[in-house]
Amino acid sequence: MSVSLLPSTNIGAVLAADALTGFFRIMDLWRVETGTARAILGAPPQRTFYKWRSGQVGAVPLDTIRRIGYVSGIFKALQIVYSNPSQADGWISSPNRAFGGQTPLQRMSAGDVTDLAAVRQYLDAARAPWS
Repeated sequence: MSVSLLPSTNIGAVLAADALTGFFRIMDLWRVETGTARAILGAPPQRTFYKWRSGQVGAVPLDTIRRIGYVSGIFKALQIVYSNPSQADGWISSPNRAFGGQTPLQRMSAGDVTDLAAVRQYLDAARAPWS
């Protein structure tokens, strides 16, 4: 019997479904368009995206789960930094010098997981006094 030391590339369907449900709720709160949401998830095929959106979840790549984790962390950090939920949700659509004048949402949807990490890192630094 051989045991693989490499992490699985997929997580269970129930956990993946919960993660995707949370992701889509955040996207709705932020009023994110479909194309942008797909880019944030790592550009899954359109058919797969719509299946996930409707709750039909099977295998989800670990990269997608990692991306959802960053989005979730960004959402949580915004709730800590801003006491007003409208301000927190609006922050992602406001141009920011830290991202070269882009909105955080533009940076997050640039395609690479490191773009999500950059936004998360920025917010983690901003919320440090409240932690």
